[in-house]
Amino acid sequence: MSNLNIDAVKKNTYDAIVIGSGISGGWAAKEFTEKGLKTLVLERGRDVKHIVDYPTTNKYPYEFEHRGEVTLAIKKENPVISKCYAFKEDAMHFFVKDNEHPYVQEKPFDWIRGYQVGGKSIMWARQTQRWSDLDFEGPLRDDFAVDWPIRYKDIAPWYSYVEKFAGISGNSDGLPELPDGEFLPGFPLNAVEDYFKKSLKDKYGNRHVISARCAHLSQPKQIHFDQGRVKCQNRNLCQRGCPFGGYFSSNASTLPWAAKTGNLTLRPFSVVESVIYDDKLGKATGVRVIDTNTKEVTEYFAKVIFVNAAAINTNLILLNSKSSRFPNGLGNDSGVLGKYVAFHNYSARINAEYNGLKEFTTDGRNPGGGGYIPRFRNLLKQETNFKRGYAAGFGAYRTADTDTSGIGADLKSQLLTKKPGPWKVGSHMMGETIPKESNYVSLDADKKDPWGIPQLKIAIDYDDNDAKMKKDYIEQLSEMFTEAGFKNIEVNDASQAPGLDIHEMGGVRMGHDPKTSMLNKWHQLHACKNVFITDGACMTSTSTQNPSLTYMAFAARAVDYAVNEMKKGEL
Repeated sequence: MSNLNIDAVKKNTYDAIVIGSGISGGWAAKEFTEKGLKTLVLERGRDVKHIVDYPTTNKYPYEFEHRGEVTLAIKKENPVISKCYAFKEDAMHFFVKDNEHPYVQEKPFDWIRGYQVGGKSIMWARQTQRWSDLDFEGPLRDDFAVDWPIRYKDIAPWYSYVEKFAGISGNSDGLPELPDGEFLPGFPLNAVEDYFKKSLKDKYGNRHVISARCAHLSQPKQIHFDQGRVKCQNRNLCQRGCPFGGYFSSNASTLPWAAKTGNLTLRPFSVVESVIYDDKLGKATGVRVIDTNTKEVTEYFAKVIFVNAAAINTNLILLNSKSSRFPNGLGNDSGVLGKYVAFHNYSARINAEYNGLKEFTTDGRNPGGGGYIPRFRNLLKQETNFKRGYAAGFGAYRTADTDTSGIGADLKSQLLTKKPGPWKVGSHMMGETIPKESNYVSLDADKKDPWGIPQLKIAIDYDDNDAKMKKDYIEQLSEMFTEAGFKNIEVNDASQAPGLDIHEMGGVRMGHDPKTSMLNKWHQLHACKNVFITDGACMTSTSTQNPSLTYMAFAARAVDYAVNEMKKGEL
């Protein structure tokens, strides 16, 4: 019988285990397998194969029973996920329904999730900006959180590395607060977006509108053709899954690339209950997995483990990974596991109209979404009554007017003949929030999920800094719109709960000191060197930029380090 146990362990042993198949997990899988390591990727949801499992990708609007809308009944059943902008009839099968995976809201929090191979990389908004040293040095300079143990120079080559493979469209804008990258041609601003860009430059000098940088193949290179991907068709149906691979996703890019090496084992329907820690060896030896459907428990083993389950679930796994050495969660000697969680503040928007440039209209679609306004507050000095700052999206489009007067044949003719109306412009806030100990996630003592794992309690909220920042955004953008001659300015203070930004970060933060952080500069747990975290949980602060590109760079860099350490016998 002991020999059978030994054989079972051997069968379930790999060089590396990656928990999660989303943006960061996909990159970890690619890097490990390319470097020759037999790698197991565990995904709690179903398999989604590129092209094959995009059931709505080529449907016309009239082929949807409700023309793309979500029914009232589904909205009532899903009060959280139905708030998400992409939860529509064409893509709702990629989102976690509210009653399927419950969690406890100590404070209102809209947790948006995608449990399938590829995770949310299928439905993400594809915005990709680098961080600068203004961001990595922010906590130290502005006296909040803990100092990042890395700087831009540490990550810059890895940004370049992942940008070339993923395919990032953008322009070289020469802004120190938003470093340029390895870009494919950027998507052009339309006439009004370009007009607003010039207006800000003339009026302020230090405020900019740039073409949004996005993970779309505007002009693919050979490395993208080698992945089986082709040029973005500008369909703007991305949340359905792209049959062309026109935007970056784990499904279209990193996971198939990893599979081609012959070193990848992908196991969907695998809920990771915990990471197994061996007290005698002083390291993690594997993971305990519950089959999503059968509830059967299996253990898998590896020399190195990357936890990339997405920020909040990564916290959950570590909190639930208890042992005599770590009674409060794996690596949690500092007591900060699950704490200092932060997010992006997307709770304000501004809309207006512009009556100029009527000789222009738009033709086609911009998958990048139009313009992006990089952060301009508190860059070089503290100039406001709040810490840090905000970026903003900006877009413009031409409306169409329809004359509904008349009856009969005249009315039919008028309905078919649309005339260009005024330009509509809009902006949304992307504010940095300050990590605080009072913003945390923890395990519920009584409630369990369908797999017997403690449900997660989430206690995350806005603070006074967020309120002051939002007020400033509204004042500044209103002024900028007024200066540009925009009319009928309307402010929308959404007062939405945290979470709907879908940019939660922290809880397993990096830092210099094991007493105040969980991870070192290589994303290793200070107290368990063969476990690495490179998804949003590792973040010490949030900056204002969309975080996914940084996760990609972190994952590639950490795998390179881990493999080198393994070769030296250090892991």
